[in-house]
Amino acid sequence: MRPIPAGLLQNRYFPAAAFAALLILVGLLTRVGLWLHPGTAVPVTPTALAHVFGMGMLFDLAAAAFFCAPLVLYLSLLPDRVARWRIHRIVFSGLFAAGIYVLCLVALSEWVFWDEFGTRFNFIAVDYLVYTREVLGNIWQSYPVGKLLAALLVPALGLTWLVRRPVLDALSAPASWRQRAGGIAAALLAPLAVYSAVSESQKDLSENVQQNELAGNGSWEFFSAAYSSELDYERFYAVLPAEQASHAVERLLDAREAPGDRGLLHEVSAAGAERRFNVVLISVESLGSEFIGALGNRQGLTPNLDALSKESLFFTNLYATGNRTVRGLEALSLSIPPTPGESIVKRPHNEGLFSVGGVLADKGYDVAFVYGGYSYFDNMGYFFDHNGYRVVDRTALAKPEIHHENIWGVADEDLYGLTLREADRAARGNRPFFLHVMTTSNHRPYTYPDGRIDIPSGSGREGAVKYTDYAIGAFLREARDRPWFRDTIFVITADHGASARGTEDIPVERYRIPLWIHAPGLVAPGRVDRLMSQIDIAPTLLGLLHARYDSKFFGADVLAPGPVPERAFLATYQTLGYIRDGMVVTLAPRRAVHIRPLEPGGPRLPPEREREIEEEAIAFYQTASREFRSGAYRLPPRRPDPV
Repeated sequence: MRPIPAGLLQNRYFPAAAFAALLILVGLLTRVGLWLHPGTAVPVTPTALAHVFGMGMLFDLAAAAFFCAPLVLYLSLLPDRVARWRIHRIVFSGLFAAGIYVLCLVALSEWVFWDEFGTRFNFIAVDYLVYTREVLGNIWQSYPVGKLLAALLVPALGLTWLVRRPVLDALSAPASWRQRAGGIAAALLAPLAVYSAVSESQKDLSENVQQNELAGNGSWEFFSAAYSSELDYERFYAVLPAEQASHAVERLLDAREAPGDRGLLHEVSAAGAERRFNVVLISVESLGSEFIGALGNRQGLTPNLDALSKESLFFTNLYATGNRTVRGLEALSLSIPPTPGESIVKRPHNEGLFSVGGVLADKGYDVAFVYGGYSYFDNMGYFFDHNGYRVVDRTALAKPEIHHENIWGVADEDLYGLTLREADRAARGNRPFFLHVMTTSNHRPYTYPDGRIDIPSGSGREGAVKYTDYAIGAFLREARDRPWFRDTIFVITADHGASARGTEDIPVERYRIPLWIHAPGLVAPGRVDRLMSQIDIAPTLLGLLHARYDSKFFGADVLAPGPVPERAFLATYQTLGYIRDGMVVTLAPRRAVHIRPLEPGGPRLPPEREREIEEEAIAFYQTASREFRSGAYRLPPRRPDPV
């Protein structure tokens, strides 16, 4: 190890400089490790190297300015006499080692997060800190946590040992009042200067999203996400004049304004009398289209769903709106495009919104959200409880009713047993029911009861998918023996795909999910290949019921007679996407708008048509954000039933 200049060792602030250097070193090694991750697709070119490591160094320095500021302030206020105390040197050494251990722990956490999401920390990581029981339990059940935490002691103690003597020697160095004043000023002003000069978006220089992510710093990204988990659309994104945006959406929804200002409220009616069939809507955790045999998978993971594809109305070209459960629940219940930042399920002032549950509750349905986990997670219980649903979760199950559970919830077969019980209860009361069922088994750590399928529990995603398929098949077989089965429509889809990892701003294909509408004798089997969005499921379902209602839904009944525009909405927490006519529009902060062919290398449209599609995307997202933020996206007064 090169000797440290004597002058530096006589500087009280050397410990802060040493910690900053170690932070930058760990940041560099983390960046290299993530680049070598099997799921990373970043080319090794001079441009990429300069971007990732040059910009990465700047973000590491920015993070160091924040994390070292408290240490600089402490060293500035530390009396010379106390600095030489033996007990102080011991405690300081322990805290310094703990700080390095935390740096190593963050690096390991970044690897785990990258392995799951293909990004640095974002607002998902911020959310997970709120639900430490589920998240820490999931990590504990999915990884050898004890061994990993013990292994981190090796680099932490090793790095501490390398710098211990110069750090302690410098710690005892006297500090003049001018040095102390300069240290205090630096500790207070450096973070402010960095905050005003550095923005997370400055690293986004490449079209390869993973390359941009590698150029960042995980800790910086975490705190940036904590600050910006909810984004004001009109402040950060491209906008149209408000009236132009509203009229564009009304035209695209074929809305008809009644006398007076009804905004987007429009009448939905159907030929014939309403059909008061029961509905069981199952949103399966992470069931991407890539796992379905009927959509091309050759692993044989979904025999029951593949058979169902021939007996149901099977939709093959459906896209989820996001890559988190709360985003899928938002789309399925509210039929609204994803707004930037956090899902509406988790935002304040999300009560009494226009939901499919609210529409059916007004028609006398018993409406419930049935969940295999604890519904406080991600605010699901509060959201559904305040939007027309009863909430039934794992607390409704006694221990003998649970065959298996992990940190996320009970096994799917136990959840379906609870669903059957709720359906039987509603049927005994002679009320039609609408049950929205949310599963958990197809989630890391991928565990389920033994002996159900030929893949051992906990061995990976493929086993969880096959168990999910097994449980759905068993549920439908048991439901067929119920008297209410012949009057029930089963809707089976996913909350989102299995992974949103990719090199593009929005990896579109990873948002593709399946949809089955199964109702023997009520809905004719068939295959629907038209492009549609997850927000179209609710109005399509209500169309099958011939429901008459005043609607605020942004989604469309894709089975309605007449032309229905084929488009889909999809988003990350910041980037908003819109698919139309073979093109993908992306809207990003700083009012960025981009359009590209859906298929790489695909044909472009005439410039005027591409501009029209861009304006459609802006109009939809701008109007959806305004409707929610203004409090306008709420249930209208109930319409009288026709005599």
